[in-house]
Amino acid sequence: MKNKVALKAAVDALKKSNNLFETFFKNGSLSLELYAPGAEDLQTPHTRDEVYIVSRGSGFFEVEGKRTAFETGDFLFVAAGDQHRFVNYSADFMTWVLFYGPEGGEKGQIENSLERA
Repeated sequence: MKNKVALKAAVDALKKSNNLFETFFKNGSLSLELYAPGAEDLQTPHTRDEVYIVSRGSGFFEVEGKRTAFETGDFLFVAAGDQHRFVNYSADFMTWVLFYGPEGGEKGQIENSLERA
């Protein structure tokens, strides 16, 4: 089925590849990767907007110098060009990565309905 990527199958393929990430799905501007940074997250800013959905583990996520805790199931957003990295994460940490939209990112207003209080 082309419209499904199973986590277990992606984990197995990522382990076999010996890479930190693998791309498993593409459609238009959307691409889906699975990322396991190993001992240290050395990524640099990206040219497109990015979403992480944590598939395993916990730790802290830094964006533009601000730090937040994360755990399995959490959604994290990074605008194109923002400095970001995962720190102090568990050994089993792994996350889905979704890149989408145009180079330079979408320039809309970020809204989070859980932060309106």
